[in-house]
This record gives sequence, C-alpha cells and structure tokens, in this order.
Amino acid sequence: MTLPPASVSSHDSSPGGILNLVRSGASASRADIARVAGLAPSTVAARVEALISNGYLREAGRGSSNGGRRPRQLEVNPSTGAVCGVDLGARHASFALFDMAGGLLAERRLEMDIADGPDRILGWVVEVANAMVAASDSPDRRLRGIGMGLPGPVDRPGGRLVSPSRMPGWNGVDAGALLESLSGVPALADNDANLMALGEHVSLGDDVDHMVFVKAGSGIGCGVIASGSLYHGHRGMAGDISHVPVPNAPQTLCSCGRWGCLDAVAGGAAILASLRAAGVPVADAREVLGLAEDGHPLATQTLREAGTRTGGVMATIVNFFNPQRLVLGGTLSEAEAFVAGVRSAIYTECLPLATDQLEITVSQTKTRGGVIGAGRMILDHLFHASVVNGSLR
Repeated sequence: MTLPPASVSSHDSSPGGILNLVRSGASASRADIARVAGLAPSTVAARVEALISNGYLREAGRGSSNGGRRPRQLEVNPSTGAVCGVDLGARHASFALFDMAGGLLAERRLEMDIADGPDRILGWVVEVANAMVAASDSPDRRLRGIGMGLPGPVDRPGGRLVSPSRMPGWNGVDAGALLESLSGVPALADNDANLMALGEHVSLGDDVDHMVFVKAGSGIGCGVIASGSLYHGHRGMAGDISHVPVPNAPQTLCSCGRWGCLDAVAGGAAILASLRAAGVPVADAREVLGLAEDGHPLATQTLREAGTRTGGVMATIVNFFNPQRLVLGGTLSEAEAFVAGVRSAIYTECLPLATDQLEITVSQTKTRGGVIGAGRMILDHLFHASVVNGSLR
C-alpha cells in the first residue's frame, strides 16, 4: 500500500513548492517544473539539485521524449527516512510505518490501556516507533516524524485534549508537543475520527471533495472533509457529534453530565449495557455482532436502533453540509443491522436533493484508516513548503 500523492492547490516556486509539485504528480521533470511554476530552467536546476542533495528528491530514470532528449524523471526519495502513524484507542494501539514517499513498510497492533496516562503511553509509543524503524529493510533509515490519533477532542490551534471522556489523566495535555519532546522528531496529534476521515479520503483517490466519516465503535465520532481537505472548524470541534441529544432516546446519563447524548444511547458501550440489562451476557461489541449474524433478535434490534439514532443525528449534518459521500467506519459499521438503521433514518429525514446523489458506504480502509490519516498528516507537515525551505537555508 502507498499513500496517494498530496494535492497542490497553487504553484509555489520556492524549493518546497517545487518539491510538492513533484510529490503531487503535477510535475515529473525539470522541464515540467519550469513550465508549471513559470521559472527559468537554470533556477529550476539549482533548486532541484538542492532538493536532491538534501534527500528530498531523487532521479528515477528517463521519461518520454517530445522530440528531444528524454527528460530525467524526478520522484520523492523514499529511502531517507520513515514516519510512523499511530491510532490510539482505549485498549489498543495501531502502528504503521511509512517511507517518505508514503509506501507502507510495516504494521503492528498492540494491546494497551489509555488510562496508564500520557507519559507512560507516549513513551511507549516512541519505543514502538523506534523499534519498527530499527526492524525495517534499511539499516540507515531513521525516524523523521510521528502522527497520532487520539480518542478525544483536540483543541486547535493549541493541540490540547479537552475533557476526553475515556482518557483519565489526559485532560489539558498537549499530546503532540509531549510526543515530540519524548521522540526528538516532529510530532502531531489529532482526534482519531478526523484522521480516519483523512485516511479514508486519501485512500479512495477519487474526486470526492465533500465527505463525512462516522466512527462507530465504543463511542461515536465524526470527521469532515470539505473541499478536499480535513475540516476542523474554529476550535477543532467540527464533526463532534458525540454529545448531540437524541430525541425520544432513553434518558441515559452521559459522561458529559447530560442525558440522552448520541454516545450514551448508540455507541458500542451503550449497546453492551442495554443487552446485559436484558440478560444477554456479552463481553464486547464483537460478540454482539456475532449474535446478530446468527439471527439473535434482541442483538439485531439493538444494533438497528443504534443505527437509527446515529442516522437521525447524521440526517441533520447531511441536510446542512450536503456531502457527496457518508462513510461508516468502526466496529459497528460491520453490522448490517446498524448500517440499515443509519440508511433508513437518513433517507427518511433528509431532503430529497440532499440524498439524490449521496453515497452511503462502509469504510474501505477499516482498521487502517486512522494510521493512514496519521501518516498523511505528518508527511504533509514535513513536506510543507515552509518546513522544507527552512531546512535548506
């Protein structure tokens, strides 16, 4: 698997801008760069040489001739380092190591407990990331950055966790800054649903510019892609549907202190609590899905009700935002009854024009979505024109 190239919205003639022309696929040779960026060939040659000597680009053979000599092709140099994408859950962590061109090098999924606190967990993340780099195919490869998804709200632009309901001891922690301090390399953190949305979007590699991603697991979260980019809103709370009140739902107390929030009446934890209260002994959401697959009526009904409640909240978002695609991810998205409930509510409660060309699909990236998004986030940061230009001074 390789992360698709990043898009470029404008032509920056700086070395960093030239790098991103190559990275996006907009230019593949010095002649292409000169034409697209409007630069003199001598200027392009000097800037490309600086990018090659600093390990950002490399030559990749000859391209097709248009009558003269075949041009020397350029590509991002994948071998000068690696980045690690991390997706932290309450009880597990997923890791993926990518080369600098976005190629997948290795994956791991390990057990952990987020309640162990930020110092211990983030120190462990650094250990795992460094071990994955050490075990990679190149002994000279070094860790260049870490991107991480967290199961809680992340303030922007500050980057601090704000009242995360399932992360005791993490409130107010700037996880990205702490991770950067522990690792000695650039590190960024974002909400896990946001990075799942980003991972799904870049993996699709198509023309979907407006997308909503719903993470339905133990809790329920949402990420928004607007005009082809991850949208955070003013303070990073765009898409946070966890604490939207659900009309006519059981008045269940939520971790936020209010009653009847979507998270409290439709998330995986709520489904488990409901079935256990009805005398159905289930250990986790996987068991619930298994019961539904075997035709257990109460498990199926509970999953469908959870989907209907989630769809009711999403119907407002679909009417307001009018996305091209609504993607369902997380464990609950694997249950046909849950997906059916979401679809039914949306098509019942949305305006026809909002659903006329709406695609409602299940995630293609599945458990990889978070680490793909985290990897893309840190690669985009490392290749940002200002960062590249600063490193060449």
